[in-house]
Amino acid sequence: MKRQPSRKLRPVPDRVDVKVGFACNNKCRFCVQGRKREKYGRRDVEELTGIIEKNRDRCEGVVFTGGEPSLHPDIVDLVTKAAELGYPSIQIQTNGRMFAYMKFAKKMSRAGANEFSPALHGHIAELHDYLTTVPGSFEQTVQGIRNLKELGHNVITNSVITRSNFRHLPELAEKLVDLGVDQYQLAFVHPVGSAGPDMNFDSVVPRFELLKPYLHKALDVGLEAGITVMTEAVPYCYLKGYEEYAGEKVMPATRIFDAEGIIEDYREYRLGEGKLKGPACEKCLHYFDCEGPWREYAERYGWNEFIPIEE
Repeated sequence: MKRQPSRKLRPVPDRVDVKVGFACNNKCRFCVQGRKREKYGRRDVEELTGIIEKNRDRCEGVVFTGGEPSLHPDIVDLVTKAAELGYPSIQIQTNGRMFAYMKFAKKMSRAGANEFSPALHGHIAELHDYLTTVPGSFEQTVQGIRNLKELGHNVITNSVITRSNFRHLPELAEKLVDLGVDQYQLAFVHPVGSAGPDMNFDSVVPRFELLKPYLHKALDVGLEAGITVMTEAVPYCYLKGYEEYAGEKVMPATRIFDAEGIIEDYREYRLGEGKLKGPACEKCLHYFDCEGPWREYAERYGWNEFIPIEE
């Protein structure tokens, strides 16, 4: 299938990622935060305000995330403060469910949020709701996306690739195109938290060698529709012909305020702790661009799947 050129990926400024708390109205089987909701409460508004104030000089974007940031009782005030401080980019990383309520969506819009990243993990309710473990979550997320698009917002969806949904990625892509999203990202599950080796790893983490044809077809769906597509945490040996859609190429430098402390540069964390490269990777044409798979994946399955691209 011949692919059409994609729109040029929009450059994103350096940003601060603020985890406002770990409460969530979903309980996803692959949640990277794992049991943090049981261990940590929400941050108070004074602390969060201080974070966004102190980082304004160095960051052009702020991302409110969690947990589910829309559940924080002061989220509208925090977005308002970020807008008053002059952040050009104010993003909400969300499961999208609260945005099914148009009144709330309008409040966040008026406060100054101008980019939204809702998460849809299945093309039908049965699949999405299985992964979130919450009946009805699919319908709310879909309605949330519709509401945000009706309000004229930039919607960048994130979908986690799992053992349950990877064969349905093309159908999921079709659903996202039908919803009119501006961009969709297909992110390979990070095997930590609820998807970690001591929890749901075996039932959640797919094999790259099985994933490849479905991922490529899902990318083609968006490209043919003329929207921006991206992947995350997919090594280049599984993106042959699609290398330009590796999200790591355009991810901004991000400072993360997490529960256990500050990650000064998320890219450095990925390269130093999060991911690995195998013995044959040095032979690959993309050695210096590719970050490799998540560490936990390679530690479980080894390196036989990862064949370097040499021509």
